[in-house]
Order: sequence, then structure tokens, then C-alpha cells
Amino acid sequence: MQKILSACLVSALALFAGAGYAADKEVAVIVKTVNSTFWQNVQKGATDANKEAAGYSMTFQGPASESAIADQVNMVENAVNRKVAGIVLAPSDPDALVPALKKAWEAKIPVVLIDSMLSEAGKRYYQSFLATDNEKAGELSAKALIDKVGKTGKIAVMSYVAGAGSEIGRVGGFTKYIKANSQLEIVGTYYSQSQMATALNQTTDVLAAHPDLKGIFGANEPTAIGMGRAITQASKAGRVVAVGFDGNQDLQNFVKDGTLEAIAVQGSYQMGYLGVQSVVKLVAKQPVPEFLDTGVVIVTKDNIEKPEAKNVLY
Repeated sequence: MQKILSACLVSALALFAGAGYAADKEVAVIVKTVNSTFWQNVQKGATDANKEAAGYSMTFQGPASESAIADQVNMVENAVNRKVAGIVLAPSDPDALVPALKKAWEAKIPVVLIDSMLSEAGKRYYQSFLATDNEKAGELSAKALIDKVGKTGKIAVMSYVAGAGSEIGRVGGFTKYIKANSQLEIVGTYYSQSQMATALNQTTDVLAAHPDLKGIFGANEPTAIGMGRAITQASKAGRVVAVGFDGNQDLQNFVKDGTLEAIAVQGSYQMGYLGVQSVVKLVAKQPVPEFLDTGVVIVTKDNIEKPEAKNVLY
């Protein structure tokens, strides 16, 4: 993947080397939804980077939900139409955003992706990708679960939006590790559409349908919160081993009270900070990495008060 991205970077820098950038120095940061503390932490990072970038303004947008893909496409197209200096984008769908980013490329507007990848058709239309290594994060989550539940029995996977780039890597990494390193049976993958209430209801149903369930994985913030609340309501805390993803205050509390065994926490602040910083560098015709792993930390009750965890929790 990195070789392909490197080739894209070389061609992209060649394209932008002679480009005349728009006088408007707006950096448009467009995320999957504004209704999540994860993305609000991305905004904090982007805002701090913008403060350091003299002569630039920043806008921050996202749909009401991660499944509102058409709304996100419109936001990107509007940014292109107003000739922004650059775009930082967390694409909700690997294919649907490609035509809009093609327009940005044709308009010589640099694009930095964060969190989720585009499909092969969109490789040439962005210059850098900053994200958690989601496959590795999924593997770490699976290892944390196996360490507590053992290698036999039933587990469930509570996912979010099928086909999202981060979901493919994260849940794919989790399930591959489980299959390669245990005899655990995955009773089903459920998709919450990143809606906490949906995840709560789905988890409640899974717990009722499988009273012998040993473990459960909640693959993003709203899904993990809904999962944790369902576990609490079913009085299953400590009886079903649960691993969540992301690190807002609700999830931290679940770790502290034992509802969740662990949470895999991404460097969301870094995504926003480095995303804006990378766009500013591209406008200044400076090189940027084609891929940068923004990291993940497995947070448990044992390390939640330590610097390694506090640096990524929000």
C-alpha cells in the first residue's frame, strides 16, 4: 500500500508544483459527523494547527450522522466550488467521495485524508493519508479479548458502517486475528450505523440470544457506548468480557467500573493537527509523508491514569 501511495505522492507533487493556489487560504476540514466527541477531538487538533499557520482560516464540517454520505459529498463539492486552499477529509464511504475529490484534484486543491482510505479509483486524488493502522488496532483489540476469555466459546462483533475504510481494516484485523489465534466462534457482525441507540438495542438482543456469550467487541465510539450501556442494563458487567474502541469520558468510565475490559484509543487529536499541518505544507510546496500512522493505545484499568493513556484520552 505504501508503495502505491508513494507513487501517488510523487505524481501529486508534480501536479501541484506549478499550481497557482487560490488567494483564499481556507482549509476545509470535513469529517464523518460532528455529533461525536471523537470528531470533536479531531477539531481541537485542527484548530490548534490552524492557530500556528499564519494567514490561514479553517472551517470544520460534518454531516449529522456517518451514514449521511450524500451530505458529506455535497460539503466537499461546496469546498471545491469556493476554491479553498486545501481539504482535510475523513471519507465516510470509500467510493462515493471519489468523484468529488476528482473535482478537487482538477481544481489543483490539495487533499489530505484522515481516518479512512478511499478505494483504488481515488488513489491519485489525494496527497497524504493520516490514520490509525486500523488492521493493527483490530488485532490488538482481539488479543486483549483473547487474553481474558481464552480461545474457545462465543463472541460477538458490534460494528458500525459496513464498507467504511476504517471499518474494513479494524473489524477485518480483529476477525482475522481471532480466527488465526483461537477457536472462538463469532456469532455475528452487527452494524449500528454509528448510532448509540441502535448499538444498545443490538447488543441487548445479542446478549439475550446468546446467554453463553463470553466476549464482545464494539468497534467505534457510539457503538462501544451503546454496547457498554446494554451490558450494564443486562447486569452482564464482569460476566461478558467487552473491548471497545475510542476514548471519550463515557468509555473511560466503563473501563474504570469494569464494564469494559479495555478500549483501543486512537490519536484523534493528531489526525486533526497533522491534517491541517500537512495541507499547509502542501500549499507551500513542501513534501509530506504519503502515509502516517497516528497510533493506538490499549487502555485498561491498569494504565488509564498513566501518561500513555492520558495523552490520547479525551
